[in-house]
Amino acid sequence: MKILKFLLEKEFKQIFRDAFLPKMIFIVPMIQLLILPLAANFEMRNIHLGIIDHSHSTVSDKMIEKITSSGYFDITTYTQSNATAIQSIEQDICDAIIEIPADFETSLVKENSTTLMISVNAVNGTKGGLAGQYLSNILAEYSAELNGKNVLLNTSTSNLYNPNLNYKTFMVPGIMVFLLTILCSTLSALNIVNEKERGTIEQINVTPISKNMFILSKSTPFMAIGLVVITLSMFIAWIVYGLVPKGSFGLIYLFAVGYILSMTAIGLIIANYSSNTSQAMFIAMFFIMIFVLMSGLFTPVSSMPEWAQIMTYINPARHFIEVIRMIYLKGSTIADVWSQLLTIYFLAIIGNVIAVRTYSKSHQ
Repeated sequence: MKILKFLLEKEFKQIFRDAFLPKMIFIVPMIQLLILPLAANFEMRNIHLGIIDHSHSTVSDKMIEKITSSGYFDITTYTQSNATAIQSIEQDICDAIIEIPADFETSLVKENSTTLMISVNAVNGTKGGLAGQYLSNILAEYSAELNGKNVLLNTSTSNLYNPNLNYKTFMVPGIMVFLLTILCSTLSALNIVNEKERGTIEQINVTPISKNMFILSKSTPFMAIGLVVITLSMFIAWIVYGLVPKGSFGLIYLFAVGYILSMTAIGLIIANYSSNTSQAMFIAMFFIMIFVLMSGLFTPVSSMPEWAQIMTYINPARHFIEVIRMIYLKGSTIADVWSQLLTIYFLAIIGNVIAVRTYSKSHQ
């Protein structure tokens, strides 16, 4: 234990002696947490809409007014020509077009029904799909207003856990995990590689310190730093975004320990196979991109192909993002997330075993 104490003292001094690393560890993640939730928002606004109005009636004018007052659409083209409207989509002037027939008002008054044509630019599938969905919802509300007492079916929608559909409430917990992913995997890799480049790791290799002790001494400082970062992240989420977990803080920390161990192990494995900083950075970024894109942070895991969904089970980020959102939004307990807890600690153990086995005290 005395050897471990001296090794840990060396590691902490080495980290904080560097002028750049403390800034990278604490300042950069905090700035990212302040900026990313504001930018990573899948709610679409200012969608460019084209109107083909063959009706020019009071009813169609009120419908157009309702569409624009929703805040989602800006009318960039108003025409009676289908060719002009299609050209505006081809020139990327419009994201969607709605065509109002000439008998629009008459059909509504006499037959209580009509048909509208909605065309969307599907080059950007996400934007096009949301534009069509927004228009359909607005038109359904307008139809209900026109029909009044003739409406036979009333629907009521309740959004559980995030009633106001605030995207920051959904994104901020996931971004906390994203920050830990970058911090623990990249810096743990660079820590060892920097020692290789300076030649100081040779002083460790000639000692009788075991590989287990060496890997433990490298992991422990980042465990402490990671827990400080997740604490600061939760504090910022509360101060800036008003987010407080409905579940247990202790459960978040329990998962954070397993996740930090997993990511640190990956960084150490990368360092074991890298001979310089450039190699370590490229390999680390390669794996970080895979972990993040297949974690459910930006796109739901359920929307991925079946083979990709199976692969996400060995991705620690998928499990921690899923759980931290459940704890923040639903107040889930350990009874709800025990399977993810076992999985993330299993991945942490496997990762650290590989890190120990792949570390060589010779030919560094």
